[in-house]
This record gives sequence, C-alpha cells and structure tokens, in this order.
Amino acid sequence: MPPMLPRFVLLGLLLLGPAMAEEKPTGAPRNADALPPVALTVEEADGAVRCSPADLRLPADSNVELTIHNTTRNQVTLTAPRQFENRHVLHHDGDLVHVASNDGYLIKQNGKGMLRIRTLAEGQYPYGCTSVSKQSAPFQGTLTLSRTP
Repeated sequence: MPPMLPRFVLLGLLLLGPAMAEEKPTGAPRNADALPPVALTVEEADGAVRCSPADLRLPADSNVELTIHNTTRNQVTLTAPRQFENRHVLHHDGDLVHVASNDGYLIKQNGKGMLRIRTLAEGQYPYGCTSVSKQSAPFQGTLTLSRTP
C-alpha cells in the first residue's frame, strides 16, 4: 500500500492547490472606508517650522493614511490632541516615533513616514508641528474633519 499513498497525496495537492490560491487575496486588503493617502509636509521658512497644509481637511469617522515628510534638518513633533491616541492609530511606519504624551509623533530630521488613523468625529481640532530645537515657536494649524458626501 505505500506506493498508493503518494498518489493520494499528489491528488490532494492537485485538488487543494487552486482552492488555496483562490483564498489568498492579492495586494492590499480592500476596505470600503479606506481613502487614498493624504500628504503632509513639514517645511522650514524664515527659520520657523510649519506644516503644510495649514488647514488639514480630512473626512470624519474614517480610516485615513497620512504620508508625512519632514524636509527640515531638525527633528519635529507633529501633534494633534486626541487624534494620535493609541486607540485612533491603526498603524505607523517609517521615521515616526510615538511621543509619551500620546498626542503626537516625533519625525526624524529629513524623515518620511506613514500614519494610518481613524479620524475623530466631525469638527475642528488643533494640530501643529514644533521643531525640537525651537520649541518656543510652534506652528499651529487646523484639522478640519467633515462628513464625506
């Protein structure tokens, strides 16, 4: 009987192979609530750090992916009270480090990263960025969360 065993194994693999291949999704998982990435850039102008866009507009109560690029030669802290709490952060990657206050992320000098978040409810919230070397001159912007049509 041992010669028959390999035939059954081979037959099983032939039958299961296509079924197993069909179950594996290709590419990123689909999520009806996922949106294309939104770019956020940290720049330095006249010796002061600023975030662009100053009025960051995102959909409320949605999964959003922020691509962040710090073009300065300083480490910068990106803050958004409540929005960057662990329960709203789905994933972060790259040159980003969560700060102890739970309100922001430290971005390495000339660093790039990705931050996937679940946005807060509809409304306007403060957000900003501050150079670690010039904490007395923080940039203040507005995070506007609105319903999507």
